[in-house]
Amino acid sequence: MADGADNKTHFGYQQVDSDKKAEMVADVFHSVASKYDLMNDLMSFGVHRYWKRFTIECAAARPGMKVLDLAGGTGDLTAKFSHLVGETGEVVLADINDSMLKVGRSKLHDLGVVGNVSYVQANAEALPFPDNHFDIITIAFGLRNVTDKAKALRSMARILKPGGKLLVLEFSKPQNALMQKAYDFYSFKVIPQMGAMVAGDAESYRYLSESIRVHPDQETLKQMMLESGFDQADYVNMTNGVVALHRGYKF
Repeated sequence: MADGADNKTHFGYQQVDSDKKAEMVADVFHSVASKYDLMNDLMSFGVHRYWKRFTIECAAARPGMKVLDLAGGTGDLTAKFSHLVGETGEVVLADINDSMLKVGRSKLHDLGVVGNVSYVQANAEALPFPDNHFDIITIAFGLRNVTDKAKALRSMARILKPGGKLLVLEFSKPQNALMQKAYDFYSFKVIPQMGAMVAGDAESYRYLSESIRVHPDQETLKQMMLESGFDQADYVNMTNGVVALHRGYKF
């Protein structure tokens, strides 16, 4: 099932037909792709780099491993994984949005990241990879944009090797009321204006702020992972729960 009832799902605070959401999300990311990295730095004051660095550390990738960077966008995680798995390893940068993939491929080529990286346009709900294929799967700031999150998690569990791990880095729920109030003001008053000035698109960044609010909270997502085929799941809050790193293990 999708997130909503009667074949409806969330698109930010709107209820839309489930079969329309992927196209609507695609339009958002086509619009923001060229300014995506710059806006990430501005919106998070650069803290997204710490969140991603912690994700890389938790992944514990080693030479020879196969890694899927799902919804990998402009390739921040892919670049790190490429170095860690080495010539004998493999990293797949996958994204449903071709504009993001093009920006990611161009950025990584400019950085000299070649050889062990491939690029695949793919829907997280129906991943085009064999069973038990990857040692590590990451999805950073992408799961909330997926129409049927449970279906996507099952697809990830299928292609993960026994002994492998899934890392879901995503915005979540702040852990105290004061932080929540400040976060709401920043999300709905500041970020759309920033999007208008920098990316020429306030509406896309308003959607992104809304999409965070309708994403499952920490405990709900943990339970979804357990119900989707992961044998264990846990999470670590960062920045008071503004972001959480969920970890799922397949044995």
